[in-house]
Amino acid sequence: MLDLIRLDHLLIIIPPGSKKAAKKFYTQVLQLKEIPGAHPRGAIWFEMADIQLHLREEEGHKTTSDRHPAFVVPKLQAAIEFLERQGIPVSYSSEIDGRARCFFRDPWGNRYELIEYKV
Repeated sequence: MLDLIRLDHLLIIIPPGSKKAAKKFYTQVLQLKEIPGAHPRGAIWFEMADIQLHLREEEGHKTTSDRHPAFVVPKLQAAIEFLERQGIPVSYSSEIDGRARCFFRDPWGNRYELIEYKV
């Protein structure tokens, strides 16, 4: 039996030579806490609650995919306004199952979703 407990981490690919800029974007704009240390294959690790986000440079990085992780935020409109002040375009999507949501991309084209659960 495969007894999955929880998601541990996500790996996001960035193009070669962008690690320094990615570290700045993910710590300063997305406000994630970096996990210090020498990580496998030169990855940068961040933590958010009990899940980690790993970034790794890799040849062949593509920015056309709709694959994405989704982050829960307490106030979607405040998050949208924050991203827009940072110059990050936000695209909107329909509300589904009591969740308001939107999408944005990091500077390397990786797609992210923000979700606010409606009570």
